[in-house]
Amino acid sequence: MVDSTMVLTGQTIAYTVYCLVIILLVAWFSWKVTGKGSGSAVKPALFYTFVGLLTVLGVSLHIVTYNTIPWAEMDLNRSDIKPDKTFCITVKNHEFILPEQKLVINVNDKVLFDVRSEDLTYGFGLFRSDNSMLFQMQVVPGHKNDLLWQFNREGVYSIRSTEYSGPRGIRMVIKDAVHVVANGTTN
Repeated sequence: MVDSTMVLTGQTIAYTVYCLVIILLVAWFSWKVTGKGSGSAVKPALFYTFVGLLTVLGVSLHIVTYNTIPWAEMDLNRSDIKPDKTFCITVKNHEFILPEQKLVINVNDKVLFDVRSEDLTYGFGLFRSDNSMLFQMQVVPGHKNDLLWQFNREGVYSIRSTEYSGPRGIRMVIKDAVHVVANGTTN
């Protein structure tokens, strides 16, 4: 599975270039339309050619980046995937209740996080040590709230609530709760 930071970087570059081209086209068109008596108006064929090119480029960009979202394929084929590990986590009274103090996962394991709320709507997110988010989901009481993820590299992650659940929700953090290790090793 592709790391989400690489996907974000690639998509940021691609969409920034695309937006800059659109802005330049609009600026060029505006400059040509508002020019006084120069006799060099924008020819409709040229303008619509550029618009058509941008449309094809934009649609192509969406098609090309569609399969770069790391979790898309796993979500689409979820019914056929059996997780290697399942962690049942309960959330109540602004607290995560884990099945173990430290959740240990092997690299390349597919893990199902089955999170249930007993009182409020919470968030469940895994965060890297640099505080960037790996993934998150909303946890709604009375509903199925689970997320399937494959970990492709070693790392230590913290669990945080990513939804506003009142003033006490800000303290819903468990540092270094998830340890992804090379197969057979423990931290």
